[in-house]
Amino acid sequence: MRLLIVGSLGGEMALASKIAMKRGAKVGHADDIETALTGLRAGRGADLIMIDVMLDIGALVTTLETERFSVPVVACGIDTDRDTAVRAIQAGAREFIPLPPNADLIAAVLEAVVEESDAIIYDDPITGAVLDLAKQVAGSQANILITGPSGTGKELIARYVHRHSTRAGKPLVSINCAAIPENLLESELFGHEKGAFTGAVARRIGKFEEADGGSLLLDEISEMAPRLQAKLLRAVQEREIDRVGGTAPVKVDIRFIATSNRDLEAEVAAGNFRDDLYFRLNVVNLRLPPLSERPRDVPLLCEHFAGKFAEANGVPHRNLSPQALERLVNYPWPGNVRELENAMHRAVLLAVGDDIDCEALQLGSGTLEDAASSVAGAAATEASVKAAGGLVGHTVAEVERDLILETLNHCLGNRTHAANILGISIRTLRNKLRQYADEGVKVPFPGELQRAAV
Repeated sequence: MRLLIVGSLGGEMALASKIAMKRGAKVGHADDIETALTGLRAGRGADLIMIDVMLDIGALVTTLETERFSVPVVACGIDTDRDTAVRAIQAGAREFIPLPPNADLIAAVLEAVVEESDAIIYDDPITGAVLDLAKQVAGSQANILITGPSGTGKELIARYVHRHSTRAGKPLVSINCAAIPENLLESELFGHEKGAFTGAVARRIGKFEEADGGSLLLDEISEMAPRLQAKLLRAVQEREIDRVGGTAPVKVDIRFIATSNRDLEAEVAAGNFRDDLYFRLNVVNLRLPPLSERPRDVPLLCEHFAGKFAEANGVPHRNLSPQALERLVNYPWPGNVRELENAMHRAVLLAVGDDIDCEALQLGSGTLEDAASSVAGAAATEASVKAAGGLVGHTVAEVERDLILETLNHCLGNRTHAANILGISIRTLRNKLRQYADEGVKVPFPGELQRAAV
């Protein structure tokens, strides 16, 4: 756990820092927001930022999102009134910690961040077998390729491998190759020098150098453009990179972990993915099956998410009724664990009475079965036209747009999940969404709907 403390709060902040270090965190400090951002740009990463509530939290969160730093922010302050704490949360802080610090509270926040990123909830022997193999190969230096449908938890397996590796004391740095446009992905990975391109106002260290000594997670590697695949191949083979605009290679010591929701052998055969890069990354393959193939995980996951979202939303914790649990276990879960998580979030909010019953198991405007058949049927059959409320009189483009946006809303803005349900590539989906945005249509950002719901 790398904790970055931003602001000068004297002895109270120093005490919070000592508590965090006793709990195993590596603590850095920056007097102000700009200094903190300079450190992040220089490759001094953080897993959590703790900031003085009197600083401009909104500006920090906005800049982190703009520059694609995925770091949760926690606010803290001395003798702060309730309104100030609420404004900090509204500005984007995950939590507010009052000072003087409480050791148990600091520990709980640190543990929550670790649990959120690392927890693997399972009971099925198939999942257990995957974890056993992951642990067996984690201690090696071999590159790992983790495959499986979208939403199955591939990133969690990657974190599990890193946590059980000899590099566990060093950072695991991740980047989603599907979420960043090609022209930005190169700079994100390899870094850039000042003046390398328009907008490069300062040198920025890329993910390779940030991960030096640790592991680099290349999430959804199959979506990387061929030109970058060639540059990545050299980095994997030679363990050295060239910054964009740089004049000399930079040596890096990295263990590569890649994930893909596609059949990479088929992508290689189709000419979409380099065979030499595939063989370099696929030293060990960990396949994570869809949730439908590991049904014994479903009850435990439901219980976990029910407790998590009840606490997050301040509502009573309810157990699933036997009928609701049976329906959830028998549902095919095309969106896998991510879809189950969203379903339980809704169920927690909609439940009344002592239990979460079948009435609370709704996606969109219907039950789980209705929502699944509506999405599939709307794309293929005349019956779906009637179920969708009558689409006669609309153009094919309008129907396609409505289906894509409804699926995106169903997935809380998650592009990868939506593309998986729609049966199209993430690149095609991004192009469609860019077209709709240019036409003035509101397109939700990833996580936007979930934040609103919470």
